[in-house]
Amino acid sequence: MVIAVEAAGVNRPDLMQREGKYPPPKGASDIPGLEVAGRIISIGVGEPHSASGRVWQVGDAVCALLPGGGYAEQAAVSGLTCLPIPVGLSMDEAAALPETFFTVWTNVFDRGRLQPDEWLLVHGGTSGIGTTAIQLAVARGAHVIATAGSDEKCAACVSLGATAAINYRTEDFVERVKALTDNRGVDVILDIIGGDYTARNLSSLARDGRLVQIGLMGGANANISLTPILLRRLTITGSTLRIRTPEEKGLIAAALEREVWPLVTAGRVTPRVHATFPLERAADAHRLLESGQVVGKVVLRNTMKSTTTE
Repeated sequence: MVIAVEAAGVNRPDLMQREGKYPPPKGASDIPGLEVAGRIISIGVGEPHSASGRVWQVGDAVCALLPGGGYAEQAAVSGLTCLPIPVGLSMDEAAALPETFFTVWTNVFDRGRLQPDEWLLVHGGTSGIGTTAIQLAVARGAHVIATAGSDEKCAACVSLGATAAINYRTEDFVERVKALTDNRGVDVILDIIGGDYTARNLSSLARDGRLVQIGLMGGANANISLTPILLRRLTITGSTLRIRTPEEKGLIAAALEREVWPLVTAGRVTPRVHATFPLERAADAHRLLESGQVVGKVVLRNTMKSTTTE
């Protein structure tokens, strides 16, 4: 299918791709952009359905996950990775949904198996991933602790529903997690850091806890003892999203439409858009995201929207 792009989300993988550290998968566009919102202008033969069985039609308003190519006036997408825009959301807000919501659902709830009344630790609580994870976990009955790099960002995490937020620049998150959980530890950790955080994460987990690794900002190598994994029955897992097949991503899309979209429509979970830029100012959007001052997402708006149909 082809979408006339009205807005595109900006994500840290876009920055990494620009630096040559995150190449697109084979066959994908080398134009940055992993998520868009807009209207369908063309549907190819044999691709009229969403993963949930919804029949797409020209003119439908959708948001979509892409392997690349979102910073454009038009984008080719798989019908399997498209979702209807939740009622009440703008195109800018809808463009901030797919990448983070797909990532959080598959990692926190599929791989991490977070359950109601369990504790989740989210590193980078004010990132697009973090703001999504906090809201979704709380909406589904879990308790959340987040880390962030300033007191202001910690306050933002609490405003999103976190029970507590830890300023990692001034506090030891391992000790604070233990204090907040009566020395029990958390059940799931969503980590974008890796490196020397790994051993500290394992120390923060409760018995049967799960560490879910989705980023390596602190490095890909870690020196850890395997003993706690055995003694406390810990699990280390992780995943990437971009290289998965449309069919695999479609299963996540179907789960989101079923389990999460009602929460978004009800206003219990909302995409947090920190700033918007016109598409031609993508470089400024990247600079803002690199500054570390963003709470939530940065979005590019296409001010030259295409309405051509085929």
